[in-house]
Amino acid sequence: MALHFELVTPARLVRSEEVHMVVIPGTEGEMGVLHGHAPFMTTIKDGPLKVYRTENGAPEEVRIQGGFAEVGANGLTVLAEHVEG
Repeated sequence: MALHFELVTPARLVRSEEVHMVVIPGTEGEMGVLHGHAPFMTTIKDGPLKVYRTENGAPEEVRIQGGFAEVGANGLTVLAEHVEG
């Protein structure tokens, strides 16, 4: 099953899509999130957010700066202070 992923900044919704996995640059270390992950909330640090569209696909890297990530019943939401590109 796919993971619903949203990337937002204070100014706009950057993306909202179904993906296989997202790897978050958390302040405690990198965290991979798949569909059905246990709920959590964490702060994120500056670095690459890695989006895997398919199980065996190469990741797309999106540079983000600061913010929070939340996994809940509706999927993963990353609220970044800034997204490059």
